Amino acid sequence: MYNSFVFFLLVIHTNLLFAQHQIIDVCKNACDFKSVQEAVNHAQPGDSIFIKKGVYKEHDIFIDKKSLHLYGEEGTIIDTDNKGYGFKIEATNFSLENLTVVNTKVSYTTDYAAIYLFKCYDFKLRKITLKNAFFGFLIEKSKNGLVEGNTISGSGSTEANSGNAIHLWDSKDMVVKNNQVFKMRDGIYIEFGNNNVFENNRSYDNRRYGLHFMFSNDNRYSHNTFTNNSAGVAVMFSKRIIMNNNIFEKNWGTASYGLLLKEINDGEITHNTFRNNTIGITADGSTRMTYYENDFIDNGYAVKFVGGSYRNKFHKNNFLYNNFDLSYSGGLNDNSFDNNYWSDYTGYDLDRDGYGDVPYRPVKLFSYLVNETPESIILLRSLFIDIINFSEKVTPVFTPENLIDQQPLMRKVEW
Repeated sequence: MYNSFVFFLLVIHTNLLFAQHQIIDVCKNACDFKSVQEAVNHAQPGDSIFIKKGVYKEHDIFIDKKSLHLYGEEGTIIDTDNKGYGFKIEATNFSLENLTVVNTKVSYTTDYAAIYLFKCYDFKLRKITLKNAFFGFLIEKSKNGLVEGNTISGSGSTEANSGNAIHLWDSKDMVVKNNQVFKMRDGIYIEFGNNNVFENNRSYDNRRYGLHFMFSNDNRYSHNTFTNNSAGVAVMFSKRIIMNNNIFEKNWGTASYGLLLKEINDGEITHNTFRNNTIGITADGSTRMTYYENDFIDNGYAVKFVGGSYRNKFHKNNFLYNNFDLSYSGGLNDNSFDNNYWSDYTGYDLDRDGYGDVPYRPVKLFSYLVNETPESIILLRSLFIDIINFSEKVTPVFTPENLIDQQPLMRKVEW
């Protein structure tokens, strides 16, 4: 009798919960609500708002209720008509899915975003398309969010009239994955953001950086592709980063690189591909970094050290057909370049242990000359340059004497 009564109460309680959580339809004709903002104003925590296909001329849609879930169908478009933000959200435990937001206002004084989040927790932004965006997702002082499967593009022709596709400020514990971002200022930007994961994103054709982060520790970047961005990828003033299985390619220009490391400490750069960049990696003031099993292919410079960097380790990397494998200034500073494969290595392996019997000097005299006199690059393929490189290898005068791979690999590293 008692058990039956308890079961009866549970059934009633469950039915009441379902009764309280509504699905609210928004459409242009036969629905109670014809605007998204009206539906949000009417909704209660836990409700879902289904926005049927059509073009909704709305901007600054404000959400401050927790546990709301907004989703659309194919053809659901929020057109801000260049009048401000798309959505402004200050809420927890919410989701936005399957929407398109277009025509965000461009401003030189205000960071208008298609979707702006402030102090939001436990949220999802999924399968959203942003077109003609100024800023795409602008997320501030938030945590525990998922940003997945979105496509973001802008229309700005210069850095000045473009914003960032995914912009995180003072946000942590975020997962940003499977997004496609292009024709923005920066594809992905993070500042003061810790313990975040970025994976399987494609960032290309952006006006400045494919990825740009500063003062952001303990983040992981995996399986991303950064292609044809104006200045490549810049990471600055951060600690304990992990970058693995990424592709940096076709970031080409007079001031471009695949990856800039500025004051980065205690990180791991592993299993990445740097292909067809002006410079594969520029290291400036980076310390205690491990570079393991990366491919540097057809770059102008594979790696360029331009500032004081200490105790970096290059081990089992492939340097393939770069114009210059390594450019280096300053003292050796306990940096090591051991057991790498160098396509320019012409030594031999008499004992067949897989390691060259003759050490390899990766810094060429010509790279030193180009740094001092950039115009000399026109002599790159000349016989004269081959002669001076050979003479420097025999008797080092201008290049670091102790910068040697004592046991270069005879075969390319497979990883």
